[in-house]
Amino acid sequence: MIKTKNKKDKWIKLICGASNEDVISIEDLCAIYTAAGVDYIDVAAEESIVNAAKKGIKWAKESFKNSPGIMISISDGDDIHFRKAKFDPLKCPSNCPRPCEKVCPTFAIDNSGIKESKCYGCGRCINSCPLNLINEYKYNLSKNDLASTLQKIKPDAVEIHTEINRIDSFTKVVNTLKSSKTKLDRISVSCGLNQSVRKSQEPEDLLKALWERYKILNELNIPLIWQLDGRPMSGDLSPTTSRDTVNLFERIGSDLPPGLIQLAGGTNEKTHEFLKSTNLPDGIAFGSSARKIMQPLIEFAHKNNKRLYDYPERMALAIKKAKKFLEPWKMS
Repeated sequence: MIKTKNKKDKWIKLICGASNEDVISIEDLCAIYTAAGVDYIDVAAEESIVNAAKKGIKWAKESFKNSPGIMISISDGDDIHFRKAKFDPLKCPSNCPRPCEKVCPTFAIDNSGIKESKCYGCGRCINSCPLNLINEYKYNLSKNDLASTLQKIKPDAVEIHTEINRIDSFTKVVNTLKSSKTKLDRISVSCGLNQSVRKSQEPEDLLKALWERYKILNELNIPLIWQLDGRPMSGDLSPTTSRDTVNLFERIGSDLPPGLIQLAGGTNEKTHEFLKSTNLPDGIAFGSSARKIMQPLIEFAHKNNKRLYDYPERMALAIKKAKKFLEPWKMS
């Protein structure tokens, strides 16, 4: 059962990554941000990853009484959230300053290339390479059919990643959810602009697409979340990425279908500063920006083959950092 929210609190979700399979980091991240008070944790649709998230949640619940729901990310087609990066380290010049390694929030890059399990497709390294040696490739952890995945995992919620012009495939996913009879507390819809099409799309195109999906989802009688991705997979590139997300919300937020409005894609510690106090969304989702501040602490523990919560002082520091990071949204 999801904890009751204070009326002042804003909905907060931790995004672990739709293609993230680093179960050790996921367990620690879920423990940290459960203790800090997030409402949902979004993970890849794979049983071992969900189990790692549950372990972290269980640890925090025993001491902090918080109990966020588990949300799994699924897609109705190719999507920027379901990818990883790769490059051939033998092609790197010996004098390269290695900007890719410096910008990676998960410490996935070293002299041997990119560790696949630690990469979750944020894309920061791709644009950082001065020689354009880094490429992306599709990586969807939901290898089994959706109905089977739902039966095994039994998530509290799902997030459907879709694109503006994919209404038929979206309908098929919703029909599978319906026929599976999975009991869900929420369904979130993530639909960004100009993710994989050459033709420029406008916010009004996105608004129309979301209303089309509302008509399809409405018969399920499950509370909905509309996730506005201003800058997909770019959370901690710079503080200004927040402006795209906020601008999108201010342009179409008041016209969205019934449901909670959640900001994502470009969100970070500066997002709150760009919003008007008289016009706030129902909630926010944090991905790489939430992970970035924790990864050095997590890496320390993992190098010693331990979880971060095996080091009480460092874990306490991590939770303190997480609470400070979430504070603007907890008291909005």
